Amino acid sequence: MNNQRWLSLNFYTFFFTWGIFLPYWTGWLIAEKNLSVSAASMIMGMGMIVRACSTLFLFPLFTRLYSLNVVMKCLAVGSLGVVLLYIPFDTYSSLFIITVVFSAVYPNLLPAMESSASVLVSTGKIHYGRSRSWGSLGYTIALLIVGAGTAVFQEAAILWLMIIGLIAIVFSQFQASPVVLHVKTKPINQVDEKGRLNKLFASEGFVIVLLISILLQGSHASYYNYGFVYLRDLGVGSFYIGLILNVAIVCEIVFFTKADQFFSKMKVSTMYSIAALGSTLRWVMIYLFPNVVVFIFSQALHVLSFGVAHYAFIQYISQKLKPNQIPTAQGMYAAFAMGLSIAILTFLGGFLYEVSPKLSFLGMTLSSVPALLLTLFTMRKYNY
Repeated sequence: MNNQRWLSLNFYTFFFTWGIFLPYWTGWLIAEKNLSVSAASMIMGMGMIVRACSTLFLFPLFTRLYSLNVVMKCLAVGSLGVVLLYIPFDTYSSLFIITVVFSAVYPNLLPAMESSASVLVSTGKIHYGRSRSWGSLGYTIALLIVGAGTAVFQEAAILWLMIIGLIAIVFSQFQASPVVLHVKTKPINQVDEKGRLNKLFASEGFVIVLLISILLQGSHASYYNYGFVYLRDLGVGSFYIGLILNVAIVCEIVFFTKADQFFSKMKVSTMYSIAALGSTLRWVMIYLFPNVVVFIFSQALHVLSFGVAHYAFIQYISQKLKPNQIPTAQGMYAAFAMGLSIAILTFLGGFLYEVSPKLSFLGMTLSSVPALLLTLFTMRKYNY
């Protein structure tokens, strides 16, 4: 298997499972393990906190000790082993422990694969976009298959499809992998690493941009964790839930194929303002009009709430940071914006959902509105 196919296969298999875990796992805990919304949100929220700490600290440690090839094999086998523990256990405490351990292991496959892609791109003729598009395809197909599976076998299908997906990841990891991934990376000089962090935090502009990203990405907590449950409560069939959730992904794919054409010259602060307005509009719409048609329409706003916000951060670090600072900045973004902020707002979303499902989405404006205000108040001072 050549390097391009190997990378495409690994992106596809991982994002297939990501398309099961991210939108459906909270709903599965509620439906199959008979947890309340608040109990499930507590478990998932703590899992995301552990995920943020794990990707920030444990993954870099593992890659200093072992080659990427070894790390990815261990993560794949470990993820499969832990997820099997969900079968015999049903108590809150056991599910809490299993989810925390799973969150410490499984999500690290994402930075491992992204790191593998970076290594392959820098050392060979590999097209990142071509392989990454297979990941988007895997996510899309997972949503459709889970929708069909739950329509026939109820929510029990979610766990078994996750197990099948993890088996596929293990299989892909034990295929012949690129030789360059078998080489252990050189240890990072701890003084240099500390210096990079100090320089990043000394840059007030970077701190502001990171904080805005944390607020905007965190505002998706209710959507990620309760979107499936919300649509089910509206009486939508399982198969159609998969189709509806796919609308956001399809719009996201289209956006990223055209983003350079339309947004590469736009100021980062302008993009953040657009993202914050789109995010706020999205959650307010769901609150004011709790019906399926409006929810489907709000899915198109994922392009603004997620896509534009993500692209803005990438543009900022590409334009303002030195090349040796970018990996550190990306790690902080992954841990805080894509992990910790979503975890904290998951707790809030779970509490509000039990008061009123639509209120859970309105609560996310407590994150998107401050992001807009912070952008407007700082854009001139830091000229970003």
